[in-house]
Amino acid sequence: MPDTASATAAGTAPDTSVPLLEATGIRKSFRVAGARGSARLTALDGVDLRVGRGETLGLVGESGCGKSTLARVLLLLERPDEGTVRFEGTTDPFALRGRELLAWRRRVQMVFQDPFASLNARMTAADVIGEPWRTHRDAAPADKDKRVRELLDLVGLRAGDAHRYPSEFSGGQRQRLGIARALALGPDLIVCDEPVSALDLSVQAQVLNLLADLQERLGVSYVFISHDLSVVRHVADRVSVMYLGKVVEHGPTESVFDRPLHPYTKALMSAAPSLGASAAAGSRRILLEGEIPSPLNPPSGCRFRTRCWQATDRCAGEAPPAARRDDGDALEAHEGLCHFPLEGASAPA
Repeated sequence: MPDTASATAAGTAPDTSVPLLEATGIRKSFRVAGARGSARLTALDGVDLRVGRGETLGLVGESGCGKSTLARVLLLLERPDEGTVRFEGTTDPFALRGRELLAWRRRVQMVFQDPFASLNARMTAADVIGEPWRTHRDAAPADKDKRVRELLDLVGLRAGDAHRYPSEFSGGQRQRLGIARALALGPDLIVCDEPVSALDLSVQAQVLNLLADLQERLGVSYVFISHDLSVVRHVADRVSVMYLGKVVEHGPTESVFDRPLHPYTKALMSAAPSLGASAAAGSRRILLEGEIPSPLNPPSGCRFRTRCWQATDRCAGEAPPAARRDDGDALEAHEGLCHFPLEGASAPA
């Protein structure tokens, strides 16, 4: 089995006293051109995020809420306008340069949404897996062929597949190959951007089970981005819900799904398909009226107020504080940004 950079021992509980990755106050905007000149589009507005070692953080929200931009910031593909990123409580990767930055990039890898577009059709499976080693020359193993075979076996492919091209694999097999490539450098954190949305349902289950098995064996952490709430509930330890560039609710998965604090989360959960009477946020489907506001001109106060059935004048005039359902653990705390939080929360300050 291939080594990881600093993976926890298999079967041991992760140390959650210090988050593996912590982002605080992340703001990111882009200048966009329009008919009346250029304007600033705010993609992220003060986002806080914590990922514990050996855990999966689910990131959910409607299209355009900022999930992919946040992923690009965590991968250092975008530099935030404001805010800080800390790795294991100390390292700010945006302050690194040269070899130090290259060494840090080994610790955070990505699994892409489209297994057909994310692999070079002219490379064999062995070349795909070995590509990170060519980029990080000092990380190349002494016996590359042996490591390729180990990684193929680790993700459920055969050693004989090393010389096959991506066109010779099925969709699920290609995604397994993409996962093997992400594991090649022994990362601590893998960002999974809709990793199963392009796959058939039966294949989705296989890939999700593979990711869970790898986490148990290697201690790797995931940021799991998905629009499929049933998938997120199955794989995530904690969930962050995004709306229009802000994290409006975050907390342990079961608590967020079963007892949401924010009206948007409740509406989102009510729309998720469920079997029987155990709907995530109650059996009544909540239909949100109106269009999602433009990030070029977001609403004042609470950004969800234009679609919220609880909105008052206060929601328009004041940014909502954090309501909290406290269980004594900062990493496990359940919080929602709302003036009128739903059941079971302490009143906002």
